[in-house]
Amino acid sequence: MTVQTHTLANGLRIVTENMPGLKSASVGIWVNAGGRHERPEQNGIAHFLEHMAFKGTERRTALQIAEAIEDVGGYINAYTSREMTAYYARVLEADVPLALDVISDIVLNPIFDPTEIEVERGVILQEIGQVLDTPDDIVFDWLQEVAYPNQPMGRSILGPAERVSAFSKEDLSGFVKERYSPGEMILAAAGAVDHDAICKAAEAIFAGIERRPSEPVSPALFMGGERREARPLEQVHFTLAMEAPGYRDPAMYTAQIYASALGGGMSSRLFQEAREKRGLCYSIFAQAGAYADTGMLTIYAGTSAAQIAGLAELTVDEMARAASDMTPEEVARARAQMKAGLLMGLESPSSRAERLARLLAIWDRVPDLDETIAKIDDVTTGDVKEFAGKVAGGHQTAMALYGPAESAPSLEALTARLAA
Repeated sequence: MTVQTHTLANGLRIVTENMPGLKSASVGIWVNAGGRHERPEQNGIAHFLEHMAFKGTERRTALQIAEAIEDVGGYINAYTSREMTAYYARVLEADVPLALDVISDIVLNPIFDPTEIEVERGVILQEIGQVLDTPDDIVFDWLQEVAYPNQPMGRSILGPAERVSAFSKEDLSGFVKERYSPGEMILAAAGAVDHDAICKAAEAIFAGIERRPSEPVSPALFMGGERREARPLEQVHFTLAMEAPGYRDPAMYTAQIYASALGGGMSSRLFQEAREKRGLCYSIFAQAGAYADTGMLTIYAGTSAAQIAGLAELTVDEMARAASDMTPEEVARARAQMKAGLLMGLESPSSRAERLARLLAIWDRVPDLDETIAKIDDVTTGDVKEFAGKVAGGHQTAMALYGPAESAPSLEALTARLAA
């Protein structure tokens, strides 16, 4: 497999990876424009814009966009995260030029028809309502808010209903002008693709677009805090977070291995202690996510009102214990899980294209898989214990609870127990 890159004069970056033996390909455009790129009055507009891209262009109606890809048996979709918006399609080899044409059309030429804006506004408001009715979704939004209060990084990606209800065509066009510069876009393709053919097509599509300066992004500052919403639900949804390394920090791999050993699978400490041995919960996990300049170690569990105090205390006890008795066997298992997850996840062209775009955005190059595997293998038991000690030693902490949480310990009590 060969990774090749090229940059147009206006700054648009192209990255491809040919995967021999495949008859399909994934093609997409990743834009450095997500939730953290919004001003307060724009909160939710990156996601709204992602929806509107499929609602008609200068050349295609909304139905024609869907039919163009589905008529050839393909799949088209998009998503918005806190740092990127992605538009991508999966098609057969012969239809790669079509996929690139459709994806570039919806990104570059949306018409923002007022009627379609109103239709999609209703769809997004329903999506917001669905999240509000899903406790194990909304509690993570609240956790993000208390971790990064009054910051773009702490706001929800969907935005509040009152903002979404007010966005206009001018607001959408303004955000495109601010954030959708060629220099902030990456065209990634993987599978049955020809690098030179994609570069030639991209030159014809994008070369005439003028590069524009982008607004700076506010740095993220992890602050921590507590939010609990008492509701008469069957379960308390409990989340805890500490700051973790960003994705340019080599310690990111240590954080991810620690999270895996702590709560990354059925053999992890939290799963074994909380669920298997004590029956305190059905679902419990830990994960370490990374952003450009910060990261979050997150723990989630759902349990009854009667069990929440014991579960919360057990969770911090296991976090504290990891600093002293994390074993080489646990670290080796977590490393193996991380490597297997990475390699298995890259067996599809869609996953490969995603990886190409993300790594190019981070490093302005695509490191070899062997380089990434080596960084995972370099993490020692001592590294994980040291990281666990930092987690237990007074880092600012965020906590969010939703449900019958009256008997849950306070954040102050849990952090004191963690550091004891």
